[in-house]
Amino acid sequence: MRKNKSSKDWIIQQHRDQYFKQAKSAGFRSRSAYKLLELNKKFNFFKNCKTAIDLGSYPGGWSQILKKSLKNCKILSVDIKKMKKIEGVDFLLCDFRKEESKEKILKELNDKADLLVSDMAADTTGNKDLDCIRTNALCAEVIEFSSSIIKENGVVISKVFNGTDFLNVKNLAKNKFHKVNFFKPESSRDYSKETYVHCSGIKTL
Repeated sequence: MRKNKSSKDWIIQQHRDQYFKQAKSAGFRSRSAYKLLELNKKFNFFKNCKTAIDLGSYPGGWSQILKKSLKNCKILSVDIKKMKKIEGVDFLLCDFRKEESKEKILKELNDKADLLVSDMAADTTGNKDLDCIRTNALCAEVIEFSSSIIKENGVVISKVFNGTDFLNVKNLAKNKFHKVNFFKPESSRDYSKETYVHCSGIKTL
């Protein structure tokens, strides 16, 4: 009974949400599409982007924004869950954390990327601390992965939670990149611990 009530409350909340309504009206697959638009408005990383990767792309809201915003840009979406086709966007069904997947991604791109974005979060367990740890571990893997897949002056955008292991992610990002900033879009729900890390300029030896 409690689970059914929780599900019902979530559905009601979604339909009251202005970004949910806007996304549905605009044909976006997720309300999080507006988060990427806000992030770009803040950091202007769409400019001169010729190759972009959307990690954890399902259901495709961020890929839709990339396609709409980037002209003459190769866009590669990657997820372990099958994503419905978006015209002009390539898709790989794989787990980016596996070594063979990294090779597939590089082969598909033919070159390193200018931009890597990720809105991934771990599946919720009901334990907020554990969810935070798991999502931040994903963010750390995105940062590690990005250092071998993007160009020296490339940009990385990834979801991270304020909470357990946040400082570890922050320190990792600062160790890998020259510029590291954090930003929470207005379209993020007030109660959410999510924020986004913006990294640019890979540090080289």
